[in-house]
Amino acid sequence: MKRIFTHIVLLVFLLIQTVSVNAVERFPKPDFESGYETPSTIMPDPRSEALAILDVFVLIAALAITRWFVLKKRSRRGVFWMSIFSIAYFGFFRKGCVCAVGSIQNVVLALFNPEYSIPITVILFFAIPIVFTLFYGRTFCAGVCPLGAIQDIFLFKPISLKPWLLKVLGLIPFLYLGISILYAATATDFVICRYDPFVGIFRLDGTFMMFVLGGALILIGVFVARPYCRFLCPYGVILNLVSRVSKKHLTITPSACIQCKLCEDSCPFDAIEKPVPAKEREDSKTAVNRMIRLAVIIPLLVLAGGFVGSQFHENLARVNPTVQLAQEIMNFDDSQPESFEVTAFRSAGRSADDLYKEAAAIVQQFYIGGWVLGGFIGLTFGLTLASLSIFRYREDYEPNKGTCLSCARCVDYCPVKEEL
Repeated sequence: MKRIFTHIVLLVFLLIQTVSVNAVERFPKPDFESGYETPSTIMPDPRSEALAILDVFVLIAALAITRWFVLKKRSRRGVFWMSIFSIAYFGFFRKGCVCAVGSIQNVVLALFNPEYSIPITVILFFAIPIVFTLFYGRTFCAGVCPLGAIQDIFLFKPISLKPWLLKVLGLIPFLYLGISILYAATATDFVICRYDPFVGIFRLDGTFMMFVLGGALILIGVFVARPYCRFLCPYGVILNLVSRVSKKHLTITPSACIQCKLCEDSCPFDAIEKPVPAKEREDSKTAVNRMIRLAVIIPLLVLAGGFVGSQFHENLARVNPTVQLAQEIMNFDDSQPESFEVTAFRSAGRSADDLYKEAAAIVQQFYIGGWVLGGFIGLTFGLTLASLSIFRYREDYEPNKGTCLSCARCVDYCPVKEEL
């Protein structure tokens, strides 16, 4: 029996050798008459698993130290130096990747595409800042995120924006988050990484437009505090929502507020909510009517937003490479030279009908995604309107737990330095 098994193994080995020899003879290297020599293939070494794990530990340590500076030491100087470290390590040394902001797309793609294998370190970079935010507020934004830190160090003369303008601009990150999820779920593109305004600066090899975009945001950030963090960052949307229910959060004063008003204009992010005096109790009938109107308006906004989003699904789908290729082949003009993508498709031997079916399936995904995206934006708009109609009574100056970036600037303005 062992002898038979040995013969079988030898026979398989000989067959493999024969196939390999025939393959070499059948597919020889191309011989260019111009004297061109085929260069040797050079594959970049992947970042070792040990270094990736080190990045996770550095992230946890940076968050823990920042949390200590914010909640225990109440030190703006400590947060500032942590920002410098984050720019150096997560920015220039790690080249801005993997970052928690871009990890949204990896997580979404893994959820919608079982074939995509997501590294555990990417999951941790996505989840760990959220966990810290749930317990301690937006300490990640305070001094750990290199995108926010590089803007923060260039903030010299912050100006305060009108409340209505803050509300309008605050809707943009929700839209950006929805589009990013849609394109990641359909395996179309990672738009957050593609349009990252600072990764070109961190890698020192960005395109001209990347440097222009990053430089423009830094220049704007001299006067408008952290424009990317407040009005674009999709990860900030998640942290905003989670921070609202955080167990502990930065407070302006370590003890009772003495109403000195020194901190009133200390926050460059307009995240300090001023005291609101009590008003006369609202008539119950008026309150009920307002709640009924909101209960009707918000679902209508969701449906209207979903319908509008579905009507734009074809425009959104045109970004997908497969849809682009299908349209190019369908509208191919023999008088024009074909693109590299068309040439590669024809060389692969696939039929155009299969390509059209695949593109149609992707367009259908965008139709469903358009409904979800539009409904999400409608819901966001409706809840924003609802928040404007809700009265909140406050006796003290308090940071808004959602929009406060835990930078600890305000604590230096408070004359109360110890708990009473």
